[in-house]
Amino acid sequence: MPDRAFGELDRLLSTRHSCRGFKPDPVPRDTIEAILNAARKVPSWCNAQPWGLTITSGGETERLRHALTVAAQGDTAAPDLPFPTGYSGVLQQRRRDCGWALYEAVGVTKGDREGSARQMMENFSLFGAPHCAILSSPAELGPYGAMDCGGFVAAFTLAAESLGVATIPQAAVASYAPLLHRMLEIPEDRLILCAISFGYEDASHPANQFRTSRATADEFTDWRGA
Repeated sequence: MPDRAFGELDRLLSTRHSCRGFKPDPVPRDTIEAILNAARKVPSWCNAQPWGLTITSGGETERLRHALTVAAQGDTAAPDLPFPTGYSGVLQQRRRDCGWALYEAVGVTKGDREGSARQMMENFSLFGAPHCAILSSPAELGPYGAMDCGGFVAAFTLAAESLGVATIPQAAVASYAPLLHRMLEIPEDRLILCAISFGYEDASHPANQFRTSRATADEFTDWRGA
């Protein structure tokens, strides 16, 4: 029944969250392939399907984790896709609320610069995830390719949630695009957009004890006509 399908989708959207503490256990290859086969069905501009993924496991994830941590401690960030120039108004407030909720969960108090820096570095250790998917799109497609890939990220995370696999999309990893191009042999004519770290959630990890809120539909919708 349609109501049942909607209810299941709404449940997945409600239970999915960005996991910031993973168990070391690897996800079976057939489970990862099932996630990819579901996510690939999302729509894209002219059916271009621009997404490309490089997925690490085992020693390759450890190698990536180490390289990113070293880069984050000394290299200058150089993303392929320009990062936001700023956050203002309600966007800034939401960003702050999310950050402080995370810090509170992991015991970082306001003014603790060392603690906040330590938590920020968790991005580059991939929060302990056993797998990392680096997502890229052809440079020639520009923002439209990136937009299509945003749909793929959403589908990937929901498909993973349905199979008990936790995820976190990460823009921070894309800060070091030159490293990723070189290390993972991702062609220079592809824009590295983000990473999705994934695995099985460590439900006892302090960073997994908070949830972000969402604006109501009326807050972001301008209704016109009857």
